Amino acid sequence: MAEQHNTVEIPRVKLGTQGLEVSKLGFGCVGLTGGYNDHVPEDVGISIIKHAFDRGITFFDTSDIYGPKTNEILIGKALKQLPREKVQLATKFGFEKIDLTGIIINGTPEYVRSAIKASLKRLDVDYIDLYYQHRVDTNTPIEDTMSELKKLVQEGKIKYIGLSEASPETIKRAHTVHPITALQMEWSLWTRDIEEQIVPLCRDLGIGIVPYSPLGRGFFGGKAVVETLPANSFLLLRNVYQGFKERTWTKTRPYI
Repeated sequence: MAEQHNTVEIPRVKLGTQGLEVSKLGFGCVGLTGGYNDHVPEDVGISIIKHAFDRGITFFDTSDIYGPKTNEILIGKALKQLPREKVQLATKFGFEKIDLTGIIINGTPEYVRSAIKASLKRLDVDYIDLYYQHRVDTNTPIEDTMSELKKLVQEGKIKYIGLSEASPETIKRAHTVHPITALQMEWSLWTRDIEEQIVPLCRDLGIGIVPYSPLGRGFFGGKAVVETLPANSFLLLRNVYQGFKERTWTKTRPYI
């Protein structure tokens, strides 16, 4: 079965300067477990991931908060049917809690250690290619978080370190502890604010940028995509207000 994979060529790209190479087109897995619409059945989710791989996508992005937790379990099951050495797996940590009562972000070394242990178990893998801090914990020095992540690299539990939604100053401080391979930020036709400071900084430091929602969560996918969204989709409300939100909020976007 394995020799039938990757029948379609998608260009490869070096992500950062630390050695990570991925498919230029990645697959964000959040939507498979109810991130925007109803979750898909497990067998359907696995078939979608396998189909993406067969089309040449090898870079898959999940997080422990997606589901929560169920997304990593789904991806882990799909990986059992794919050649692990040909997949670049990214997951994230940082949200200790996110619900209607509030959000708790944790970047303490103890939490980093417990989060990676849990993700490896759910994914049922020996290592993670790219491990992101999903959001920065402003109560924990970024140097402390990065020092623990550096230990995980040395132990072989993760190969590369990433940040998400971090400020230029935080990126520079983190990068002095251990090289950052990738920064994940929202970047699209209507979210351009990272271009002023963050893009030049990443270029100077050799950090790759992974844009999330580059098609505006489907809005720039075309009229047919927008018109076929399920009636209960979160994306319907999101896209109605997106233009107004981006014009007013991203001018002073609270990077941390």
